[in-house]
Amino acid sequence: MDIGGLTTVVANSAYINARGSIDGTNSAAARDKKFHSRLKLPHITVCEGLRDTLDLSFDTVCVEQPIGKRLFREFLDANKEYHGSCRLWRDIESYDLAEDSDRAQKASKIVQRYMDPAAKHYCPYLPEDVIAKVKEGQEAVGDDLFAAALATTLDYLREAPFMFFTESMYLKRFLQWKWLETQPIDADWFLDFRVLGKGGFGEVSACQMKATGKLYACKKLNKKRLKKRKGYEGAMVEKRILEKVHSRFIVSLAYAFQTKEELCLIMTIMNGGDLKYHVYLVDENNPGFEEPRACFYIAQIIQGLEHLHQKRIIYRDLKPENVLLDNDGNVRISDLGLAVELKEGKTMTKGYAGTPGYMPPEMLKGEKYDSCVDYFSLGVTLFEFLAAKNPFRNRGEKVEREEMKERMLTRQVEYPDNFSQNAKLLCEGLLAKEMDKRMGFKNGCCDEIRAHPFFTDINWRKLNAGILPPPFVPDPRVVYAKSLDDVGAFSSVKGVNLEDTDRSFFDEFSSGNISIPWQEEMIDMGIYSELNVWGPEGGVPDDLRRESILEQPKSSTCCAS
Repeated sequence: MDIGGLTTVVANSAYINARGSIDGTNSAAARDKKFHSRLKLPHITVCEGLRDTLDLSFDTVCVEQPIGKRLFREFLDANKEYHGSCRLWRDIESYDLAEDSDRAQKASKIVQRYMDPAAKHYCPYLPEDVIAKVKEGQEAVGDDLFAAALATTLDYLREAPFMFFTESMYLKRFLQWKWLETQPIDADWFLDFRVLGKGGFGEVSACQMKATGKLYACKKLNKKRLKKRKGYEGAMVEKRILEKVHSRFIVSLAYAFQTKEELCLIMTIMNGGDLKYHVYLVDENNPGFEEPRACFYIAQIIQGLEHLHQKRIIYRDLKPENVLLDNDGNVRISDLGLAVELKEGKTMTKGYAGTPGYMPPEMLKGEKYDSCVDYFSLGVTLFEFLAAKNPFRNRGEKVEREEMKERMLTRQVEYPDNFSQNAKLLCEGLLAKEMDKRMGFKNGCCDEIRAHPFFTDINWRKLNAGILPPPFVPDPRVVYAKSLDDVGAFSSVKGVNLEDTDRSFFDEFSSGNISIPWQEEMIDMGIYSELNVWGPEGGVPDDLRRESILEQPKSSTCCAS
């Protein structure tokens, strides 16, 4: 074996072991004790000033933020009068995530437990018309059966229960977690594994958060290369958009920091590799996907695009290479460096962005466009999944930019024999050259596409809940990435000097922990359970008593750095 091949084997082995797929390694065993010990909640006197700076509204704290939601529910559980509303909230969530075969039984229990005046946990705040509507639609067990009941429950909870919560030890504990969340983070907290790929400004590698053991992907943007290629705006746009979006169909950003030479984005690790790799390289003798597999991936991509478009974000770089596969076989959209956020009051934008062969006619002609550009790229992607080639060029064919533009503006797509009629019709609807005739995001959603016969076998509720079984599950013993030799290395950047204005940008970029993904990590990796300890019989612990600071040595005030 050559040295390069041996290097890849060694790097793959270390990476697979870190994933725990062969030797059973768990996240707790993988933690670095030194860094794990830094995750400590401070004394309340250190962080109570956060009351004046944080958004402490009901929806922000108790619905959107995972730790805030947990603490609010613990508060409700600790107060007998709120048991009914808290359990109803949980049971409606359980109903929404249940298998179809279990929904009727769950619906019946909800009606019996919370809508019968004789029941122990009857919720008297529920209006009679809401209860009547639930009972009327109970047998149909629809997706929105309890939507009105849930909305009414949250309206009830945001009044007196939330007011009492804000005066309780549970809100103080939330302030402690928010203080810990804002502590500085840098490269020392992460252990790097093998390089997974290379982008325009740097490489992407697998890494592990030392304090928790959680695996991530680290996207490294070389500072000098960014400056030389005028990439600052794109880098900041990607970071800001990733901070804003939270969807199981789009990669999440958990941390942003800098080293001496690079800006680093720590994001969701997608161990299954990108879909271009799966289309062409996993089975080189039989490239492409069977239709059910392509259908599943396109459905998940649609949900990710819809989430972006509802937030007025146009993606502009959809292609198989930018769709990544996770451990379980689900996909997420990645690489939002070319995305654009529509300004308030604007419905269209202008600009040339994307990858040749995936850009729609209106962009190639320099016209204004909206989110419809992403659905043309979706059509190209679907075609490539099934045909293992781009609809406008043969596999391996070198086509000049102007020739590709001419083909995309004029050529009629020809469909191979393996396309079903529904697959062909959907592709035609997405690849329409006129924007107003193209299928896409209309009236604030993608219902037009979801209703297409191509998706007859997709249960959209299950897909959104993450409980629809994927058609393919990656082998945990395989690294779905090119060898390190094939990934290649960047040459050094010469003739570029970094100045104070550059450093100001780098400091703004390096904002540290991203709230919701960070809180999810604390919960998922067991840190929340370790640190969220109350006093005897669920009472106030010492770290939430202001006077206890006088009773203990000063060293009891913990600090994370």
